[in-house]
Amino acid sequence: MPTAVLTDHERTAVQAYLRLLHTVRAALDGPPDTAPRPVVVPPAALAEAERALEAAGLAGNEEAFFRLLHAWSPQS
Repeated sequence: MPTAVLTDHERTAVQAYLRLLHTVRAALDGPPDTAPRPVVVPPAALAEAERALEAAGLAGNEEAFFRLLHAWSPQS
C-alpha cells in the first residue's frame, strides 16, 4: 500500500474533512422506520473544513484533495 507524506496543512484538511464526514454520517443515522429528517451539520464543522482546505491550497481542487484523502485514509 502506498504511503503519503502530507504537509501539516494537508493533514489538517484531511482530518477536518473526516470529522465533517463523521458528523454528517451521525446526523443521518437513525432508525430506518422513521421519516427522513433534514441533515443538521454544525456550521462550525463546515467552516473548519473550509478553512483547512484553503490553508492547504486545496480549496476548489477536489481531485487533488480526494487523492490525498484516499492515500492517507483509504477506508473513507
